[in-house]
Amino acid sequence: MIIQVYRHDVHKLTGQSHAHADETFAGVPVNQSVPHGADGDAARLSRPSGTPELTVPNHPSPERLSLLTGESASDRSKRDLGRAVRELLTETDPETMHAAWLTSDVAALFNESLYYPYTSLKYHTLLVAALADNYASGHEFDELRLVVDPPDEIVPHRTVYAGDRFALRIDRNANRRPSARLGARPWRSWAAVWSQLSDHPLATDGNRDAMVLDANLRRIRAWSTALQYLEDFQSACSD
Repeated sequence: MIIQVYRHDVHKLTGQSHAHADETFAGVPVNQSVPHGADGDAARLSRPSGTPELTVPNHPSPERLSLLTGESASDRSKRDLGRAVRELLTETDPETMHAAWLTSDVAALFNESLYYPYTSLKYHTLLVAALADNYASGHEFDELRLVVDPPDEIVPHRTVYAGDRFALRIDRNANRRPSARLGARPWRSWAAVWSQLSDHPLATDGNRDAMVLDANLRRIRAWSTALQYLEDFQSACSD
């Protein structure tokens, strides 16, 4: 059931360890395993294999560090945070749940692993959903592509980023849209895949902000970090 994917890492939102995670939250089942190995594959897209070590020793916290500012993003009270988390997780319609995660501010406040504080729980979860939905349809990882869509074209569970200028999804079929293969296996390949897109969605000719964004996206290897950086950069430019 795809909706359980969006609730599989609730313990990271509530500050619990995986071993002591609650089985329910606000009356709904949470912290369940994800089918088809999609969680592990999504983790490999953003985190190195092997025994993790703290990469920012003075920040052993579930709060995400912004790659744009170097600071934690949270300025909400615990009460407001709890209400927002509850609203995010208790939705029962799968497509509405996917849309809520795409636009969620609260999920973006957390990293997917305190060992890697620049990663994003929001985009890790969306990547898990995209992989799980593709795997459930019989698609293998080495068949998948990163596809650039118009901003108003959201594909349920497969769109992993939705911005004002374009959307990004993971799918087997590009439908003649700009795309690039993810590769033979999941690894921290964002920079390589972004650089191989058949046509880039950023108008870099004469646009300094777009040039800076594109240059940095060609350096970031972790998928959830890159997608969150893309969101943060675009948001900062529109303010």
